[in-house]
Amino acid sequence: MRPLIAVLCLAVLAHVGPSAGQNKESKPMVPAVLNFKMKTLDGKDVELSKYQGKVVLFVNVASQCGLTGQYKALQALHEKYAQDGLAIVGVPANEFGRQEPGTDGEIAEFCKKNYGVGFDMLSKVVVKGDGICPLYKHLTGKETNSDFAGEIQWNFTKFLVNRQGQVVGRFEPRVEPDAKEVVAVIEAALKAK
Repeated sequence: MRPLIAVLCLAVLAHVGPSAGQNKESKPMVPAVLNFKMKTLDGKDVELSKYQGKVVLFVNVASQCGLTGQYKALQALHEKYAQDGLAIVGVPANEFGRQEPGTDGEIAEFCKKNYGVGFDMLSKVVVKGDGICPLYKHLTGKETNSDFAGEIQWNFTKFLVNRQGQVVGRFEPRVEPDAKEVVAVIEAALKAK
């Protein structure tokens, strides 16, 4: 009986193929935080895995908020650090005071016209409560992001993800994108390879 069990185990292992976490080409695993598909403001699908190997700043944004002026600092960070591997990703949301009521097209026009936004912007999603999108469920979940978990309290909450796909910083809405503490974490993440 034992030889039969051993043969069956070997057969199962041979059939399963590469170990969990690897594919046949041995490509690196996509970090969980980048393992989502979303849409851009122009309605195109985008795999967040395109940011693999970059430092990513996810920011839930709104066009009619007292903090909307932070777009200017986000654009400045984009211009200064994009060539070093920083990707800023704006994620419009309307959960806080209904301060992002526009359509994706209106949001795109507002951002370009008022702030010259050149960084990536995703389609409007839910970032808190019922219908929360998978990315923000991951970013705010205790089981997936224990160090920086918790519900978002307002527009312009910032999550910084390092090149390995780990969340290494969370900055609350009133912390400006170009504040010393934010820039220090961004620069440290960019230097780490």
